[in-house]
Amino acid sequence: MIKVSVMYPNTPGARFDHDYYRDKHLPLLKERMGERCRYYTIDRGIAGGTPDAPPTYIGMCHIFCDSAEDFQAGFGPHADEILGDIPNYTDLSPILQLSEVVTDTRN
Repeated sequence: MIKVSVMYPNTPGARFDHDYYRDKHLPLLKERMGERCRYYTIDRGIAGGTPDAPPTYIGMCHIFCDSAEDFQAGFGPHADEILGDIPNYTDLSPILQLSEVVTDTRN
């Protein structure tokens, strides 16, 4: 299994609509990717390295797929639409990372 992490840096003065991200953007991504997206999670940053430090990222999502090929097959045909939705919830540019899931303790 792989995880695609999409992270939005916590930049002073930036706009990020968490409600839109949760209620519209990620459901759009899941609908377009279908079964190729096994599931996703959404994080809202609350603190950095210490409890009083600002979070490094204001928001993140993690998209779980069986393989990088599955991610590309699900996301690729809809990339323009999904990426085109970003201005509806933020003026930030996301940072992406693709990772192999080594352990998943949910099971």
